[in-house]
Amino acid sequence: MRPTKVRVARFFASAAVVALIALSAAGCQTTGEDVTGSIKASAPIGAAHTDADWRRELAVWGPRYKANTGDTEAAKAYARALRATGQRAQAVAVLQQASIRHPHNMPLLGAYGRALADAGRYPEALDALGRAHTPDNPDWRILNAQGAVLDEMGRHREAQSHYSAALKIVPNEPSVLSNLGLSYALERNLQRAETTLRQAAAQPSASPKVRQNLALVVGLEGRFAEAERIASADLPPDEAAANVAYLRRMLSQQNAWTRKARHPYMPDPDAGT
Repeated sequence: MRPTKVRVARFFASAAVVALIALSAAGCQTTGEDVTGSIKASAPIGAAHTDADWRRELAVWGPRYKANTGDTEAAKAYARALRATGQRAQAVAVLQQASIRHPHNMPLLGAYGRALADAGRYPEALDALGRAHTPDNPDWRILNAQGAVLDEMGRHREAQSHYSAALKIVPNEPSVLSNLGLSYALERNLQRAETTLRQAAAQPSASPKVRQNLALVVGLEGRFAEAERIASADLPPDEAAANVAYLRRMLSQQNAWTRKARHPYMPDPDAGT
């Protein structure tokens, strides 16, 4: 396989991998899916929410949190709205203070770990997520989130071990299989990535994001027409056209992986876990 395609795969999954974190840890109510990657256009954190929706969430939860900083539900909801509106550092600060006050609240630690990952603080995220469940009572969503962080850190074999552990709890869970497939892609094993993503896409509960991840890997293998069919199958015409156009650019632009900003068709954190 040509190096360009490998680098494009690495760029895509790296830029999008933290999309999993917000939705994959247990104990927090979330909107959207827990699949990392995807080229589907979406709202910042779940398609059901617009920017105006999140501004209203800020208006509701901000005063409640400030009136009682010990309210863990308010802290989580306020931080989630902060992240959705791009205020990632403030979200981390809110959840950091809450987790100091409630060091054994596992759902809160899960939310804190997701916020840290969203802010690019991966070692700290891994530590918080590790405290959000226990070896004798593992949570598959936390395992899935830990895998995503490990992939972001380049520790792909460890990530795959976490995905495998999650699949022992929820066999054939499409969100975990999708993340495992992308992890294989990051290791340059596109054939295994495709096989895993096809297994994920075959599950009745598979989301469109799973099929978008499959489209990416199929495209990286050089089967562009098939990739475009997969990428456009689940979407309205305008979104399908945008996905196909983006897929073509990602597969053709030699320096695409050097861009730092998220592309508008790549999910922001919480849009995908």
